[in-house]
Amino acid sequence: MPKVVITAEVEDSVKWEKGFRTHGKLFTSQTVTKPINFATIAGNHVAVCAEPDDLDTFMKILDSPATAEAMAFDGVKRETVKMFVLDKEFEV
Repeated sequence: MPKVVITAEVEDSVKWEKGFRTHGKLFTSQTVTKPINFATIAGNHVAVCAEPDDLDTFMKILDSPATAEAMAFDGVKRETVKMFVLDKEFEV
């Protein structure tokens, strides 16, 4: 199962988290069924880690107007969004 990490700068991390927590249906539509890990740090930077069941569906909906609207509502600065699909592994 793929893992996706998305980082971004937001206008206000408290406002972002409050809004982020309301998007359960959107994440379900992206085939995310496991808990989503996330963190915020000083400077209003956020990181989200999700494990979608279907990466193609996840990517399609990530690029949808519904996701753009949710990100705008949450105060995400779209130009700062970076996404990583974790496709490599190192066992220790």
